[in-house]
Amino acid sequence: MAALSDQLLVVAILAYLAAMLAHAVDYAFDRPGARGDAGAPGTAPPAAEPAAAALVTAAVGGPVTVAHPVPGGAPAGPPGAPPPPAGGPPAGRAALPGRIAVAVTVVAVLVHLGCLVTRGLAADRMPWGNMYEFVLSVTFVGAVGWLVVRRRWPHLRHVGMYVVLVLMLLLGLAGMVLYTPIAPLAPALNSYWFIVHVWSVVLASGMFLLGFVPAALYLIRAGHDRGRVRFPYPLGRRLPAAETLERLTFRLHAIAFPIWTFGVAAGAIWAEAAWSRYWGWDPKETWSFISWVVYAGYLHARATPSVRRTTVVWIAVLGWATMLMNLIGVNIFFEGLHSYAGLD
Repeated sequence: MAALSDQLLVVAILAYLAAMLAHAVDYAFDRPGARGDAGAPGTAPPAAEPAAAALVTAAVGGPVTVAHPVPGGAPAGPPGAPPPPAGGPPAGRAALPGRIAVAVTVVAVLVHLGCLVTRGLAADRMPWGNMYEFVLSVTFVGAVGWLVVRRRWPHLRHVGMYVVLVLMLLLGLAGMVLYTPIAPLAPALNSYWFIVHVWSVVLASGMFLLGFVPAALYLIRAGHDRGRVRFPYPLGRRLPAAETLERLTFRLHAIAFPIWTFGVAAGAIWAEAAWSRYWGWDPKETWSFISWVVYAGYLHARATPSVRRTTVVWIAVLGWATMLMNLIGVNIFFEGLHSYAGLD
């Protein structure tokens, strides 16, 4: 089973690579603006449509909702409504590359799941005993989360290429740098808190990983819209609207943050049972707290109207940097009570 798990990891990386190439084909041959995509340069959605709809509704005696325009000419819906799509899903032959990309991504996720299951069967425990297994689990959560987002908001399909790219890089890092042979759990980990604490941290980390991608893409798109970012290839022009990316970033972080809070609290309770203290400023504990503070700052800044959206998103990017430090840097450069089984 251990050898099969290692082989499935290679297959999963290759499958994610194939999915990224399929996404790239869909990304390259899609023409923003050809279908009147909102936010695409050179297009102007008809401003009369919301007003006409309001007049018709009023004529039949229904409630009237006035859609106020937003910068760029795109109509805005009622308060709290999601922003208009940055480009609807294509139809016919134009949709084929996108469908292939989704199908290959599903295959990659299934192989990824097989890698985790066989690793757990070989170890006779949940596959969260070291940093290698932790990265496998976090990326799996991110991959499943992306499929849910892709199903819910098809117009965000172009984000998929970047999500799959990040997943592939992290899996490659896990296989080449972080790999650890299967070993039994340390005595301190033999507790039901192992599942409660680690699973919540894995789930939150996967959501933070997924939220980082639209945050980074928002910065590119916003810079493109302001004319400050110019690439040899019009990367920012083909991305979803900046407002759409920012709202997706917020939703993912709003889900992940309470789960992360629970995971940190569960870890403190487990530490009291295992080491007779709730908090000892171990490097892993310290950086978990730093990540919590940064993400709390992100949500607070997001709720503060006076803070610019670009500043808010940069805080989210900083939060993922602290997560990487907590995930990899702490385990490699520091020694602490959380150091088990080599790179753990």
